[in-house]
Amino acid sequence: MMRLNGRTAAAVLRRNFAKDIKFGAEGRTAMLVGVDLLADAVAVTMGPKGRNVIIEQSWGSPKITKDGVTVAKSIDLPDKYQNLGAKLIQDVANKANEEAGDGTTCATVLARAITKEGFENISRGANSVEIRRGVMAAVEVIVSELKKLSKPVTTPEEIAQVATISANGDKVIGGLISEAMKKVGNKGVITVKDGKTLNDELELIEGMKFDRGYISPYFINTAKGAKVEYEKALILLSEKKISNVNDIVPALELANKYRKPLVIIAEDVDGEALTTLVLNRLKVGLQIAAVKAPGFGDNRKNTLKDMAIATGATIFGDDANLVKMEDIQIGDFGEVEEVSITKDDTLLLRGKGDPKEIEKRIEQIADEIEQSTSEYEKEKFNERLAKLSRGVAVLKIGGASEVEVGEKKDRVTDALNATRAAVEEGIVPGGGVALLRALKGLESYKAANEDQQKGVNIVKKAIRQPISTIVRNAGIEAAPVVEKVVRTALQDAAGVASLLATTEAVVVEIPKPEPAAPAGGMGGMGGMGGMGGSPSNNTKKRRIPREIVGQMAIDAGQAKIGAQRCAKRDREDEITLRQKINTGCMGEESVISGSRTM
Repeated sequence: MMRLNGRTAAAVLRRNFAKDIKFGAEGRTAMLVGVDLLADAVAVTMGPKGRNVIIEQSWGSPKITKDGVTVAKSIDLPDKYQNLGAKLIQDVANKANEEAGDGTTCATVLARAITKEGFENISRGANSVEIRRGVMAAVEVIVSELKKLSKPVTTPEEIAQVATISANGDKVIGGLISEAMKKVGNKGVITVKDGKTLNDELELIEGMKFDRGYISPYFINTAKGAKVEYEKALILLSEKKISNVNDIVPALELANKYRKPLVIIAEDVDGEALTTLVLNRLKVGLQIAAVKAPGFGDNRKNTLKDMAIATGATIFGDDANLVKMEDIQIGDFGEVEEVSITKDDTLLLRGKGDPKEIEKRIEQIADEIEQSTSEYEKEKFNERLAKLSRGVAVLKIGGASEVEVGEKKDRVTDALNATRAAVEEGIVPGGGVALLRALKGLESYKAANEDQQKGVNIVKKAIRQPISTIVRNAGIEAAPVVEKVVRTALQDAAGVASLLATTEAVVVEIPKPEPAAPAGGMGGMGGMGGMGGSPSNNTKKRRIPREIVGQMAIDAGQAKIGAQRCAKRDREDEITLRQKINTGCMGEESVISGSRTM
């Protein structure tokens, strides 16, 4: 059987498939350039004196941030091999962000350090698989030591301190986060939104609030504020549209009999049904209102189910419920202590649902959040969870401009996530100090073989990098300081970085060559006699005046010169870009922009 060496195999594959392959050290070196470029851009944001990064966006103003995962996501390199390395480190930052919500910069710095040391050891002949085993074993020891160092966070003062540090020393943000967690609980829903003033504000929304208002303004019963407000109201829920008046007459009779207001929440209420409701409101003075159900499709069904559980109501029109609306009984209504409806939203307060059923529903939604992989779905689940729990705290971030608000929102989100992680698992000494202290656990650890010990040594060296980066960003020499949100970051970094070290081949797609633009005359246009193409059989060859032929030749020549100039400028741009990438350094402050397209 004929054996092919690396170059021959690559050439064969290149001829037969739209893929390009680099083997061994060549592939690892190309990826490492991408790893360095991304890590350099992210590392400048680390620590209390970390710098900002300006990111060009395809729409709107540029984004200014020092959030590591935001910087990592924005980087897309033109070289496919380098981009592979960058994307793998992006995954490290994304995973740290999903699990802990913070520590993404630390994870990136650790991943780069483990990757570089791993590549160097493999190039000297070490076994990549054994090195990975050594790295993962060392990480288990470090994580165990970090858990011993962990201290629980319980009091509002401690929560405020953690939030303040995470927000780069901003005491206002720290106080707002502490107050928000105090009001909705440590596991309550806290959202961050753009404010409408220069100052930061905290708003607490209690009860079930959704963005649907009254269907008709004739339901308004307050002279001030154009609202519908009732107390001890009955709630009728329908998954279907209500158009027939016979469907709602029994419900109106029951509401009138028990002298209680009635609020109908359905897909829609129109036709004679809506006319009947308005007439009863205006002529008879019946306390009634109709509201469209929020959301669409499955989201609307789930929200109605949440309302039913929170208020103790039965959903009519549901496939699981065979009872028709005209057969409604008083026990099929839900009930709330207060209801307030404006033209834009509806608020249901203190529903009479079974507390045990509500708790079960909350646990079910929490499980669905953990299983979901879609950010959109998680957002919707969190909204539903907030409505069923103690409410939602909204942090409204103010500022003088959109750019300023965006930068501050990133810091607030990081501080909020770091505070939640601290409440859940405790805190350790910051600034990379905890990692250095955890090194004691590796002093007595002995690996199974020499190559695994090299993996352990890689981790020993890598965990010095976070504090070194923080110190360098502060303008101080790192080595003396090192000598004299961390668990997740280390585990995620070690997993991907040690796998990178085992890489022996890298496969990328070869860009399809774009067809060259036609230059010269207007030949090949068959059927157009006298225009450079072949005349049709039924068309006589026509003569073109000399001045027209001359002008055509001039136009074609100018087009050809223009195409050559564009190609030359493209080559110069590509050479300049490659020279910048080959330097491997983006400096302390970075500006990231999209590639210019011709």
